[in-house]
Amino acid sequence: MKVGIPRESHEGERRVAGTPGTVQQLVKMGFEVVVERDAGAGASLPDAFYAAEGATLVDAATVWGESDLVLKVRPPTLDEVAQLRQGATLISFIWPAQNAALIEALQARDATVLAMDCIPRISRAQKMDALSSMANIAGYRAVIEAAAVYGSFFTGQITAAGKVAPARVLVIGAGVAGLAAIAAARGLGAVVKAFDTRAAVREQVQSLGAQFLELEVEEDGEGGGGYAKVMSEAYIRAEMELFLAEAAETDIVITTALIPGRPAPKLWEQRAVEAMRPGSVVVDMAAEQGGNCDVTVPGEAVQHAGVTIIGYTDLSSRLATTASQLYGTNLLHLLRDMGGSPDAYKVDHEDEVVRGALVLDQGALMWPPPKVEAPPPAAAPKPEVKPAPVAAAAAPATPAAPVKPKKSPVAAIISLALVGLWLFLRFSQGDAMVSPASARFLEHLTVFVLACFVGWQVIWSVTAALHTPLMSVTNAISGIIILGGMLQARGSPGAAAVILGILAVLFATINIAGGFLVTQRMLKMFRR
Repeated sequence: MKVGIPRESHEGERRVAGTPGTVQQLVKMGFEVVVERDAGAGASLPDAFYAAEGATLVDAATVWGESDLVLKVRPPTLDEVAQLRQGATLISFIWPAQNAALIEALQARDATVLAMDCIPRISRAQKMDALSSMANIAGYRAVIEAAAVYGSFFTGQITAAGKVAPARVLVIGAGVAGLAAIAAARGLGAVVKAFDTRAAVREQVQSLGAQFLELEVEEDGEGGGGYAKVMSEAYIRAEMELFLAEAAETDIVITTALIPGRPAPKLWEQRAVEAMRPGSVVVDMAAEQGGNCDVTVPGEAVQHAGVTIIGYTDLSSRLATTASQLYGTNLLHLLRDMGGSPDAYKVDHEDEVVRGALVLDQGALMWPPPKVEAPPPAAAPKPEVKPAPVAAAAAPATPAAPVKPKKSPVAAIISLALVGLWLFLRFSQGDAMVSPASARFLEHLTVFVLACFVGWQVIWSVTAALHTPLMSVTNAISGIIILGGMLQARGSPGAAAVILGILAVLFATINIAGGFLVTQRMLKMFRR
């Protein structure tokens, strides 16, 4: 089975549907791979890299006319469809709701078409979700484009020359692209706010360190499949007023809102642009679908009232090498799901992922896919009825007072014994009668008693759940005992002080080593 990878013909498109790495995997799976010459040039992938991994370099006519399966990024042009081999398979972005003429042309070629933009957004299909892969890159790149135009730092700075306030960024739409933009802006040090009609993304926004803006209108914008839906007129009016209020205090606005099968909703009105300070920036990531901003010009960066509005439609392509790698990997996972080899390759209508992406099957229209009915909820088990216990008395029950655990008297006994020993040694003899050795012993005993009291209070004031990490670290204090033991071990080998010093060094070393081993084991539990 021959897999063809053509060069993208869309103006300015630098991505390619396969990299040398993914070509290598396709060859190992048993596919014969042909690549159009200079297909990867825009992504800094020379032809020699493809040839080294087993691909055959050919011209465009060979790719389209002889390939059983064509892998592409952008939807093909009508001229490219005319070159497609009769009955061949095409996998690329298609956007079937917006390209009726393209679908008709592909039907005439009896083509089998799978749209990467129609991959169901379910857990099993995440590795094939090219929309998310490209949106992640586009969201990051949108921040980079804004930073290149914005005339100041993203992070705040205090210098000898004065103070620079951090950039204030507003991200509208907290899907994959919006979350990527939030993370990039926060990483550069900006103060970020975000808005989305879906309340379910609040925690995701907050987890990235951004403030989530909310309206007091009770309406959920969840439209299914991770997309938003069209909101009511009352909600939209309140939304526009919120954005207008934020415009005067916002330096950079990034809009990402899209609704499947519809033009992009207008969210950033001309009056909001005019309310922004001169030098501000708007990056409209929905420009290819008409734009979220009233004054966006798709494919261009324009200025209105001193504000730069960026309407680039190739944000993912501006990171062509990484985008090609991720997209090629998405395609690779899809082919593995469809069999993983020429012999096992199959368009399985029972596979939810394949059926969701299938637009045409040998010329027959298969889009839109049938809705998958959710399984009926399982009947809740009937609660087991237990006989009520017989009351011992008719008096009303009163809540029992919490039982306080009894404290062990051992601590008090040890404390009193240590204090008593110290008092006895301190006052049993006069100062003149105390020998230097006794004086040193009394000093050490004083430190020991105080350490016992302090240590007891510190350790037992900590909750029991933290005893292990606390002790594993504080055991390092045993290093003091090692130093003291080494000093005492300087005498004659048979002296009692030398023997005790050696034992102190031995046990303290075991204590330290054990403490650090416990710490390392605990830290490994939190590593992925």
